[in-house]
Amino acid sequence: MLQFETINELTLKVTCRGNDVLFTKAGSFIAGESSGGKNYKFEKVLLGPQNSFGKALLGSLTRRVTGENIPLMKVHLNGDSVTYYANYGQHVVTYHLEQGETLSVESENILAFTEDCDYNVRFIGVGILSQKGLATSTLTGRGSNAYVSVICDGNPIVLSNVYSNDTISVDPDAVICWMGNGHCDPQVKTDVSWKTFIGQASGESYQFEWNGNAGVTVMIQPSERKGGIRIGID
Repeated sequence: MLQFETINELTLKVTCRGNDVLFTKAGSFIAGESSGGKNYKFEKVLLGPQNSFGKALLGSLTRRVTGENIPLMKVHLNGDSVTYYANYGQHVVTYHLEQGETLSVESENILAFTEDCDYNVRFIGVGILSQKGLATSTLTGRGSNAYVSVICDGNPIVLSNVYSNDTISVDPDAVICWMGNGHCDPQVKTDVSWKTFIGQASGESYQFEWNGNAGVTVMIQPSERKGGIRIGID
């Protein structure tokens, strides 16, 4: 059995009781404690975290084609231990997924997840307007021990219209993850005009938007990735 806990905002603490398996971003391990000698080891994930070879191969190909690829390592925990994970001082947020609950997340923002999470890449059809193109990574809880840890640049901001029914609009390059009714994919709203082509665009030519009926919770970071469309004429 595993338990996730965020320490000092910047570190993931994983407590293991017994034997278990953990998937983390490759190279994210920073420290560990275990009685009677080191009882955990690391293994590079060559294809993917899926149990089936066919699914793992297909998932690997899909991730590479869509840009949702993420270098993962598998941590084998053989006995009681506490291990710690981090990524270049980024802030860490942990979440426990209920069975059947799905988190849609940018692959580069995944720090760790347990074996009770099904990891897949799903097409959302937003075309070239999104930083990651046509796809997003998804983690779905399928057991009682489904933990996910994500990383972000700075303290995240959480927006939700579950009770307010407000429209939520965000910059796709600032999105970390979202969760809600079903897959609750965003719509892409564009603001492209003749000014865009003469270098007079606002810099906010497209947004992800969820209407008031989406029932979605969105986590964003206070910084933007380098990506998306950059159009102009010198």
